[in-house]
Amino acid sequence: MKFGVADYGMNVWEGGCYDITMRLEELRSIGLDGTERLEACGAADAIYKAAAYRKMGMDFATCRVTGNQVALGMEYTAALGKEYVWLTPGPAGRDVDFDVFCRRANKFVQAAARFGLKAALHNHLGSRIENQQELEDFLKAVPGAYLLLDVGHLAGAFGDNVEIIRKYYDRIASVHFKDIFIKDDSLGLDRWGERLRFCELGAGNAGFDFAAAAEELARRGYDKWVLIEHDTHLREPLLDLKVSADALKAIFK
Repeated sequence: MKFGVADYGMNVWEGGCYDITMRLEELRSIGLDGTERLEACGAADAIYKAAAYRKMGMDFATCRVTGNQVALGMEYTAALGKEYVWLTPGPAGRDVDFDVFCRRANKFVQAAARFGLKAALHNHLGSRIENQQELEDFLKAVPGAYLLLDVGHLAGAFGDNVEIIRKYYDRIASVHFKDIFIKDDSLGLDRWGERLRFCELGAGNAGFDFAAAAEELARRGYDKWVLIEHDTHLREPLLDLKVSADALKAIFK
């Protein structure tokens, strides 16, 4: 098992990732094994960065090419020997027709499979696949798809992570962990960014039992990437990330 960071929140706090080796040094200093995505602007950049990760004893789970070049992302991910790509079949907002989204997703899954890759859907508030019913309907309609389970986003949409893990464990490619802090519970999910923010594990106020999800994964022998993603930091991200890493390592021991 590897513990890493889906570093969107770090990028928001810092304004971007200016030097990947500096970021990897920082993550290594708090006991993490790498990042979810290697971000590349071309083949040479991908090779250079993959070599830098390896030289530092760090790793990544998948690859994304600048400019949302999905086909190249598949090629680079396969060439670098990784297991899954994000399932990104075009527009994914709440206004997209469900059947259209699934039709496109099935074609995406077929393309990824040609490279020996799993295409993993990332459930997300505000997206076409937001809540538990939509997630289960999607997994039925796209039987070849895997799941990049985000426990925070599912709980934020009032879903049951333990139930999803039990029902679809064999289709989980990796997992994002975060806690939930409610800012204004009078708001609906259509304004989820104002309703809540994501934070380090244990700092939430929504009563979200992240440990139950982690314990269910551990009970099933989960040994893939465990990825921390806070989205919003109110202080130096490494402090928050270490809190979450330590909490998860205590469960996956």
